[in-house]
Amino acid sequence: MAQQPDETLLKADTFTNAPKVSKRTLTEEEKEELAKQRVAEQREAEKLYETASKGPIGRWWARVQSGPNKITLSLAIVALGVVYGDIGTSPLYTAQTFLSGQGGIANADREAVLGMLSLIFWSITLITTVKYVFIAMRIDNNGEGGIFALYSLIRRHGAWLAIPAMVGGAAFLADSVLTPAVSISSAVEGLKTLPPLEDVFKSDPDLTLMITVVIIVCLFAVQSRGTESIGRVFGSIVLVWFTFLAVVGAVNLSNDWTVFAALNPWYGLRFLFSPHNAAGIALMGTVFLSTTGAEALYSDMGHVGRGNIYFTWPFIKVALVLCYFGQGAWILKNQHNKTLADVPSLNPFFQMMNTNVRYVAVILSVTAGVIASQALITGAFTMVSEATRLNWMPHLQVRYPARTRGQLYIPVVNAVLLIATLAVLAMFKDSEHISAAYGLALTITMITTTILLAVYIWYDGKHVGAIVFLLVFLAIQTMFFIASMAKFLHGGWFTMLLTLAILFIMYTWDKGTKIERSQRRHMKPDDFLPTLNRLHGDFRIPYFADNIVYLTADPEMKRLDTDVFFSIFAEHPKRARAWWVVSVQTTDEPFTREYSVENFGTDYLFRVRIRLGFKVSQSIPPYLHQIMHDLSRTHELPEQKSIYPKVDADPGIGTIRYVLIHKDLMPESKVSTLGAIALRTKYSIRHVAGSPFKWFGLAPFNPIVEVQPLFISTRRPPRLKRVSLRRPANEGRVAESVGVTSGVTRVSDAGPSRASGVNRKPSRMAVADAETTVVMQRIVAPRPSSSDDHRDTPAA
Repeated sequence: MAQQPDETLLKADTFTNAPKVSKRTLTEEEKEELAKQRVAEQREAEKLYETASKGPIGRWWARVQSGPNKITLSLAIVALGVVYGDIGTSPLYTAQTFLSGQGGIANADREAVLGMLSLIFWSITLITTVKYVFIAMRIDNNGEGGIFALYSLIRRHGAWLAIPAMVGGAAFLADSVLTPAVSISSAVEGLKTLPPLEDVFKSDPDLTLMITVVIIVCLFAVQSRGTESIGRVFGSIVLVWFTFLAVVGAVNLSNDWTVFAALNPWYGLRFLFSPHNAAGIALMGTVFLSTTGAEALYSDMGHVGRGNIYFTWPFIKVALVLCYFGQGAWILKNQHNKTLADVPSLNPFFQMMNTNVRYVAVILSVTAGVIASQALITGAFTMVSEATRLNWMPHLQVRYPARTRGQLYIPVVNAVLLIATLAVLAMFKDSEHISAAYGLALTITMITTTILLAVYIWYDGKHVGAIVFLLVFLAIQTMFFIASMAKFLHGGWFTMLLTLAILFIMYTWDKGTKIERSQRRHMKPDDFLPTLNRLHGDFRIPYFADNIVYLTADPEMKRLDTDVFFSIFAEHPKRARAWWVVSVQTTDEPFTREYSVENFGTDYLFRVRIRLGFKVSQSIPPYLHQIMHDLSRTHELPEQKSIYPKVDADPGIGTIRYVLIHKDLMPESKVSTLGAIALRTKYSIRHVAGSPFKWFGLAPFNPIVEVQPLFISTRRPPRLKRVSLRRPANEGRVAESVGVTSGVTRVSDAGPSRASGVNRKPSRMAVADAETTVVMQRIVAPRPSSSDDHRDTPAA
């Protein structure tokens, strides 16, 4: 008879505040948000219906608004803040880098300026507009963009496609580290151009670095609020910023309207290969700076929607062209200005404004630098999330702080980017040195994206288009890469080293995962139920816990992972009243809370799948308690009553132990050196990335982490050969001397007796000595050689 709990003992449960579930499936705030969403959708549907009744244009607009190219004013503003920050800061340093490469403003004559402007215009047109806006953004994976999403669409066409995808993704993430450093530091350095602050910055050269560090730390600190809220604020500022760029550029165009001749691509090609070009092919590295941020348009497409980027890009491009051409006109006007000849690191962007406007420019440029960093940070979150789905990176805790699933935040990635960015600032100090490393990795991303896009176009049936696309854009971007390699010894090595480090992580994680999956086995109910049933009823074995809960990534409900099975029976069997195998899935809906149970016709084994919305907390303990109570009420789970108080303050459910299984490599495993390195590296990364126990709120409940051997094929070592015990060679001689000495002693003792004729019996001591002598001879003396002496003998 089961022992009934003592209520006086259980009163201690009132002193804990363990989490419990509510009777409601939605909070009041969630109900209000869903109600507002339904009202907004209904109003939108009514507007579309009214619009569709207003002729062909109205029907076209209704189709646009109901498809993937949907345009909304709010998300269009968010797109400005999230997508265009990086490309919007390019005018801050592109012209400055051009003048530095040509040896100063005095060497920037009309041929050089028109050549530079022509190359910039056509690079933006071909790379950003044609490649990314017109072509790449039409290729999405359920609304998501980026190189990993593109790879997911074409991975079935060849295993080799993983190579450019990994390389491109690693280069993009490496560039995400440098973007905040170069964008914000270059903007902050604009403070040096303000007359009242010139003496302050001269007396303290590190002041700009300190200001940059403070801004970057604040930027990363607000990432947890989500890109939607940040994007709305930044979007309004970016709208002002690009308007400012357009106005300032248009005002300076009055200095020389003939710069629009640079729209002819001949000027760019002629100057690039002209002996008058002091930078040579490295000029393309400067031109490439004007296209940085183009990849962000594609990778951030899932955040804001394709239609909103289509809607805002024309305004962005016009503003950029006006600003670049305005700087070109200012350079032509001031080529022979002697007061500017000795200005260090002359920046046409700030110099082309009068002092009063420059104050506004510095404030806006600093803000734009922050926004540029935001564009790459959100892109990095997206890339890591996609890499996790491909099993190229560890499964990290992902938060969705906004109303749409595309808005995500990964705490570990945020911390790593912050530390790496601060390290870059500590190493390179200022924007001039950081820009030497900037952009090199991004050229690799663009090249690999071009390859993958060409493969997609080819298998889409457009063979000629794929060949033309590949040849044209690969030629342009290869030229960018060669030019950027000129920066290698001046800082580009750091970007490449960072790219290789990230690539190593992705490759080893992928390789290790494949090795692990090659040995993964699953059991059918007929295989595991008889054994579990016997253990469940074996009362000779005490209970390990009332409930043992295993976490698994396997979503299939009709089978059992062998890791769980052998964990139950390893060493001392883990007998329990009930075993639970739980998987957790995140849905695309914000407030999903549901679960499914498979009990295999038993009352002691439960396969549970919990589905939670991306806005729902993933703290598992309260949900598991609810599931156990639900099954107890339906009599699927036998009644469990706690006799003594528990931390979880739930006397209606027995004790619970949580178990997570990790794998480890056996020393005898038959695996290549590269495979062993991959597995070791994966396990090290997993240790740093954190445990799912923390994500699911299980850490306070003293969970168990088990390590099981990775049973891949092993090398069979040769059998042991059993040999006889070896003895020192002088032991035989010692035995002989012992026997001879004893005999002489006994002869000498017996001699007088025989001589005297007395027939005397040997004494008891003599007999004992003789017996001892025989025994010693048998033990110590070497055995005579025979065929039987070579048989194996047990070791002592």
